[in-house]
Amino acid sequence: MNKIGVVTGGGDCPGLNTVIRAVAKAAAQRGWETLGILGGYEGLLEPQQYVPLDYKAIGGLLNRGGTILGTANRGKFSAKTGHGETRQLPRELLDGVREGMKKLGLGALVSIGGDGSLTIAHQMCEAGIPIVGVPKTIDNDLHGTLMTFGFDSAVACATDALDRLHTTAESHRRVMVLEVMGRYAGWIALYAGVSGGADVILIPEIPFTYESICAKVKEREALGKHFTLVVVAEGAKEKGADFVTSAGQEANREARLGGIGAVVTAEIEKRTGKESRNCVLGHLQRGGSPTTFDRALCSMFGAHAVELVAAGDFGKMVGFVGAGVGSVPIIEAIGKLKTVPPDGTLARTARALGISLGD
Repeated sequence: MNKIGVVTGGGDCPGLNTVIRAVAKAAAQRGWETLGILGGYEGLLEPQQYVPLDYKAIGGLLNRGGTILGTANRGKFSAKTGHGETRQLPRELLDGVREGMKKLGLGALVSIGGDGSLTIAHQMCEAGIPIVGVPKTIDNDLHGTLMTFGFDSAVACATDALDRLHTTAESHRRVMVLEVMGRYAGWIALYAGVSGGADVILIPEIPFTYESICAKVKEREALGKHFTLVVVAEGAKEKGADFVTSAGQEANREARLGGIGAVVTAEIEKRTGKESRNCVLGHLQRGGSPTTFDRALCSMFGAHAVELVAAGDFGKMVGFVGAGVGSVPIIEAIGKLKTVPPDGTLARTARALGISLGD
């Protein structure tokens, strides 16, 4: 082993560059060269696209958002379709990756991504390609790790937004609805809602009713609190209803969610008569510098990924286990979502604080 590759896939988020830096630095300590594969896995196919990750290339990456390698969540290497269905990659694609690695002299790949990217990594591993994974998703919905990198940064962004919305909501006596990311898991909404003083938190795991939401608004009015903060995950659903989508589903793509915040806002205003406004945080959650926690987590993840490669322990994903960093087989982390337990500690905490979860 004297040369490895690193590839980023799926949506971007704070910390990707920090992991890239950690992988390259840890590999250099062993005398290895690291190549960054550009544009996702397709960079391994002809015509190959890559960049040497020497000390000059990785300078300034510790606190830089996004990924210098580029990323892709569509195209030939799309393993997720519909609402989470898995697609098997054609054999010729896997053979193309193997041939590309051979031409570049790569002894192994480090794949940085979420459920989709790691599903691809598992398929590659089954095809005999030496690969290890690093868990990335702001939704924090991967098994095998207590926390994915990017999540803490996204929560910090959403909490800051709530702090800002609080003052304008109070000044204008309005209901302010903040829509955050979270397709199937409401971790961002719940953590940010508790941290940012939300009065109502709506998450995919707990179907909501407008009667419950409006009851909370009226309860606050009766107490002399003439404003209400509502946080809603993009995948939250009214009881008996389906996802709210912002665009039609494309071929081999999961449906694009979005718009639930506007729907909830309009319904609250109609039912309560309270002036209500909607704010969609959107891709702001994916941008900017990683938090200090994410920087440390990314550094540990990248260094441990190189240790797995050195040990020949392929087909594993690094993970945060609370007391440190360990690893699990990639197959144990993918294909099933880590969702918010409706009766878990954080949900019980929210209820104990008087926060409505919409049920």
